[in-house]
Amino acid sequence: MKVDSESLVARAWVAFRVPLTVLLAVHVVGALGFWIISDGKASAIDCVYMVFITVASIGYGEIVDLSNSPGGRVFNMGIAFVGISNLVYLTSKMAAFILEGRFDEVLRRRKMQEEIDRMTGHYIVCGVGRVGSNVAHELLTTERKFVAIDESVEAIALFHERYPAIPTLHEDSSDDEVLVRAGIKHAAGVFAITGDDGRNLLITLAAKHLNPNARLVARCHEVRNIEKLKRVGADAIVSPDFTGGMRIASSMLRPAVVSFLDEMLRSDDKLRVEEIRVPEGFRPRPLSEALPQSRDFVLLALRDGEAWEFNPPADYVVRPGQAIVAMAHPEGRRMLERALAS
Repeated sequence: MKVDSESLVARAWVAFRVPLTVLLAVHVVGALGFWIISDGKASAIDCVYMVFITVASIGYGEIVDLSNSPGGRVFNMGIAFVGISNLVYLTSKMAAFILEGRFDEVLRRRKMQEEIDRMTGHYIVCGVGRVGSNVAHELLTTERKFVAIDESVEAIALFHERYPAIPTLHEDSSDDEVLVRAGIKHAAGVFAITGDDGRNLLITLAAKHLNPNARLVARCHEVRNIEKLKRVGADAIVSPDFTGGMRIASSMLRPAVVSFLDEMLRSDDKLRVEEIRVPEGFRPRPLSEALPQSRDFVLLALRDGEAWEFNPPADYVVRPGQAIVAMAHPEGRRMLERALAS
C-alpha cells in the first residue's frame, strides 16, 4: 500500500538517520586520517578499507602501516571505539525497528478485531474486487457499517488504500472461523460477491449455517448455478450479465428514468430508495400517527407480504412485518427506523 510504504520509509529515516550519519562520518574521517598517517601514499580505497576492517573487527592485515606511528595507533583505537559502538547501536535500532513493526501490526489487528466485535447489524462484504469496491462505496455513502474480507493481498491492499478506515480481514471468506471473526452472528447481511461462483456458494452455505437470519445476496455468473445458490439459502442472486442487459435495454427504452437513478446515485445528497422493515414489537396504527412528516424522506410504498400499497393514504394501518419503501437521506432513514422502533 502506498500510504503504508511512505509511512514505513519515514519511520525508517527517523530511526536510522543518526547511526547511519555517524557511520558515514567515521568512514570519511577515518579514511582522511589514515591518508595523513601514510603521508599521502595510501590510495583512497586503501584508507576506506582500513576503516572498514577496523570498524567491522575483521582483523585482516593492515594496509596502512601503523607499526612506527604511536599516534596512528591511538587514532585507530579511536576509530574502532566509535565505529564499533555505533555498529552495536545500529544493530539494536534495527532489532527494535523490526519488533516495533510487528508489535504495531499485532496492535492494529487487535484494535480492528475489537472494533468488529462491537459491531451489530452490520454487513460483511466477501470479495473486494471491482464489484466489492462499488458495494463498499454504496455502504459508505448510505452510512452503514461493514467488514470487508478477501484472500488476495493485492485486492486488500487496493481496498485499504481507498478505504483505510474500514475493518478488513485478509482471509478465506468461506471459512466458518473467518466469518465468526467478521461478526456473522450479529450481522444484518452478507454479500457473497467474489468472482468465483463456487466460492460464493460455499460462503452462502457457511453464512446461512452460522446465522440463518442474516440476509444473503450472492453474485452468480453461470445461470446453471442460480438454483444451487437458492437451495443453500441465498436470499437474492444477482447476475452481472442479466443486470447489464436490462440496464442497456432501459437506457434505450426509458432514458429519463435511468438518468434520474444515475443522478441519484452520483449526487452528494446521498439520496436513495430505502427499505425499512416494521419491527415485530411495533403497535399497529395509522400511517399519519406512525411516521412523522419530514423533508428527509418521501414515502413511496408499503409491502405487506406479496401485496403492495403505492402512495398509501394517511389512514393506512402500519403493522409489524411490513416493509416501508421510501426515498430518503441517511438521516431520513434513521428517523424512520427510530419512529418504527418507538
